[in-house]
Amino acid sequence: MRLAVLGFIAAAFALGHDTDSVHRMVHTANNFLASLEPSQRQAAVFPFEDQERFFWQYIPAADIPKRYGRSRKGIPLLDMRPFQKSLAAALLSAGLSQQGYIKATTIMSLEDVLRVLEKDTTARRDPEKYFFSIFGQPSEQGPWGYRVEGHHVSLHYTIAGGKVMGGPTFFGANPAEVREGPRKGLRALSEEEDEARALLDSLTPEQKKTAIVSDKAYADILTEASRKAALEGQPGGLPATKMTAAQRKLLANLLAVYAEDVPGELAERRRKQIREAGNNVNFAWAGSTEKGGPHYYRLQTARFLIEYDNTQNGANHIHTVWRDFNGDWGADLLEQHYKDPASHHAKK
Repeated sequence: MRLAVLGFIAAAFALGHDTDSVHRMVHTANNFLASLEPSQRQAAVFPFEDQERFFWQYIPAADIPKRYGRSRKGIPLLDMRPFQKSLAAALLSAGLSQQGYIKATTIMSLEDVLRVLEKDTTARRDPEKYFFSIFGQPSEQGPWGYRVEGHHVSLHYTIAGGKVMGGPTFFGANPAEVREGPRKGLRALSEEEDEARALLDSLTPEQKKTAIVSDKAYADILTEASRKAALEGQPGGLPATKMTAAQRKLLANLLAVYAEDVPGELAERRRKQIREAGNNVNFAWAGSTEKGGPHYYRLQTARFLIEYDNTQNGANHIHTVWRDFNGDWGADLLEQHYKDPASHHAKK
């Protein structure tokens, strides 16, 4: 299988507890760039100030021109030599925990499942149509960033002043559960559904009246591929202040599913946001409460938003996202960086 080398090499990078995310990202990005030929670098590298850094979309590469009148940019695995794919895998791994890396590569492998299910002969479904882009010159202080993106994977990182921000972070899965063939039973994002159902099922009928904000699930995550995450006029759902201690534990388990997809410093930032939110977290559900029915949920605080949707393809197609209201694409990190007089990029 074409992803076999990719998975084998990067597994070594995903194993340990990452305590130096920035160093690892710089190291793997520079190794990757050094492997590229001039024409490949031209496809993969953009100025840090390029507006391309803010483009993101989780649909297949073949569908991008139809929607945006342009192709997905960056260099795909498809256009890399084997040793370059290994170095790209290391870069992917540098931005994810072991848990997150397993999700990403499993999701990528689902393209082969879709190719068989859909009898695709056009190469629309291809586990090597995942694109790598570098913005600026990788260094410990930055600013620079990188993106890994393709169908159902969209990962964005910004490094400045020796710190890193990750976001938006999107994972999806189609099929959510493989229901036939040799991979029957595979669920790439099982915890995202199961932990949410455990919380929903723990609620009393009275609590559910507040938590369930709509009897019909939304067609997709509400923020979709927006540059700035915002929910206008949406009911908040059930606040953690109205939950029991046992229910708040279930809520914490669900939050951890998303927080722990990223490594070291990035995960700690998410955990800190969760700690600072305390009981000011709202859980909202929409759609069917029965397993197998179309459903949606979100977890929202003043700092971040998590959305999950499973409505397409007979409610067997998941979209999930972590959005940071102030930190996506490193917005607050860059603001701090540019204000720092020690920064060579400080604005005057």
